[in-house]
Amino acid sequence: MCLGVPGEVVHIDNDPTGMTMGKVNFGGVIKEVCLAYVPEAKVGDYVIVHVGFAISIVNEEEARTVFEYLEQIGDLVGPARRQPS
Repeated sequence: MCLGVPGEVVHIDNDPTGMTMGKVNFGGVIKEVCLAYVPEAKVGDYVIVHVGFAISIVNEEEARTVFEYLEQIGDLVGPARRQPS
């Protein structure tokens, strides 16, 4: 199963290889993400990220809906059943 997770773009820059990279905030966890597939993305946009690549831009409302679903899944699993990361 593939999972794309929404996050907010908080910084964009070009790395030395010319690839557009950015920092994306996933509910307080900030990760470096490749933005090459969404060249129109700008700081403040929400993107869906899969294995380190932003694959689409979504509006904030859609992103918040996904966050709510992920919270519900976490509540169903409970802390005792969660796998360590």
